[in-house]
Amino acid sequence: MWRKEEGTVARASSPKTLNFKPKKFCRKMALNLMLRRASSSVLPCAIRAVGSQRTFRSAVSAVLRVEKTTLSRRTFIPLIQRFSTKPSSDENLIRVIESEIDCAEQPTADEIPDEFPFKIQDNPGERTILLTREYGDEIIKVEVDMPNPDDIEEEEGDGNEDEGADNRTSIPLVVSISKKNGTCLEFGVTAFSDEISIDSLSVKQPEASDDQLAYEGPDFGDLDENLQKAFHKYLEIRGIKASTTNFLQEYMINKDSKEYLGWLKNLKKFIEK
Repeated sequence: MWRKEEGTVARASSPKTLNFKPKKFCRKMALNLMLRRASSSVLPCAIRAVGSQRTFRSAVSAVLRVEKTTLSRRTFIPLIQRFSTKPSSDENLIRVIESEIDCAEQPTADEIPDEFPFKIQDNPGERTILLTREYGDEIIKVEVDMPNPDDIEEEEGDGNEDEGADNRTSIPLVVSISKKNGTCLEFGVTAFSDEISIDSLSVKQPEASDDQLAYEGPDFGDLDENLQKAFHKYLEIRGIKASTTNFLQEYMINKDSKEYLGWLKNLKKFIEK
């Protein structure tokens, strides 16, 4: 096409000069249109199924989280169950303890004689008992321990030892006699079935410190024989005599059975938990 402008002849630009390709452009536009139509028809359906685009994305994330959690539970629950199950060795131990409880010597009821001069303080779970009484202006306390196991084993021996050997059952006592001013006379005593032996004797001052090493006197056996007899009489009139200690031996043997039975039951409760 030719045109004339102000005396000058000019040629109009042709399509080839602009690099324009009508067929290729039309195919591209058609493809884009088809994709938009497809997405506009499918996406709303998916969105309507879950509510909104945000809900759709949340739903997909939730499905993935549930699947991950399910997989984790399938993996770790067997491990938890494996470690929470009580081992068979514990069950065997419980059966052995139950058998020992059935075979253990059953304690008997304690019958305190009417003439017994002391009040008994017996706390379950403790190996000692405390006896208390007042005598004039004195306060007497006696701490009684379990029978000496070494003496019991010797008593149950084969009998090959000399007849003069001291293999009798005994219980240790600590006898404290206090005055109102706080001064205390303390005896270490071993009580046999037919004899009371004084092992030690000391005077405790109320103002004395535990850090001080107080003089406790000579061994009781080194004292004059008359002095030893006088101290035995001193204890006897205050209630430390054969009738008292013989009852205490039976009482403490029975307490030993009770404490052993309670100890076994506590073991069983602990292992069952």
